[in-house]
Amino acid sequence: MKNPHVTFLIAVAMAWTAPVMAQQPAPDAKTAYQYAMDTAEAGYEATKIRCDALAGVPHEICVADARAARVRVEEEATAAHKNTLAAYTQARMRIATAFHERDKTRCSALVGNDRDVCLAQAKATLVAIQADARADRKAIEARLDANDAKIEAEYRVSMQKCDAFAGAVKDGCVSTARTAYGK
Repeated sequence: MKNPHVTFLIAVAMAWTAPVMAQQPAPDAKTAYQYAMDTAEAGYEATKIRCDALAGVPHEICVADARAARVRVEEEATAAHKNTLAAYTQARMRIATAFHERDKTRCSALVGNDRDVCLAQAKATLVAIQADARADRKAIEARLDANDAKIEAEYRVSMQKCDAFAGAVKDGCVSTARTAYGK
């Protein structure tokens, strides 16, 4: 039988350390990126080992699934690490290509017209995803450009308002406007 005093002390110690453990800093971006890359590779290798139990087309499909999953994790980690619109767009394009390759492998199990239809559907899916990625990038860029134009217009209005003042009051107004709009 456990000593109730020891159990109580352990419970108190755990309650005391829980807030400290919860406050530990998140890993830095490089560490998180490397962890994601290592996890992707380990997951790929583990899945590949499971795929080795299969033969023929099921083996090829299993390996293609594993590759596509690895590419997804790696590209998402890379995009998050770079944290740019171009990186996110490039990641979406590469992920789409990896899944297209997987779909082509799945189509190889079919014959005749079914295979042709499957390949056409895989290509159509790739084209649609890539087009969406490019369109999303252009839309985001357009919104950013519009936002920059709005801020510039607001800044010019603020500076125009400052022209109504003179001396130290005008200098303070100009300084405030420049600070507010990052100029």
